[in-house]
Amino acid sequence: MCLAVPAKIKSIDGFEAEVEIGGVSRTVNIMLTPDAEVGKYVYVHTGFAISVVDEEEALESLRLLQELGETYSVDELYYSTGDMGPPSGSLADL
Repeated sequence: MCLAVPAKIKSIDGFEAEVEIGGVSRTVNIMLTPDAEVGKYVYVHTGFAISVVDEEEALESLRLLQELGETYSVDELYYSTGDMGPPSGSLADL
């Protein structure tokens, strides 16, 4: 299963953007989203912004992800997908 996470764009430099995901800053490639702008939300997958999303949808997606994290244990989230288990560190580090 693949998962894209909404992130807010804080700054842009060429094809790289600094985004915030859950209070953590990351650099992502925005080459696939030419309409990306500072202040907008994008869905991020494997280090690439794959689409621009409106704020309402982004916040709802973040709320649902938070609810999912509060509902299931790390073991339930990983083992139910057939993965061997979580990477080292905590789920919050992802």
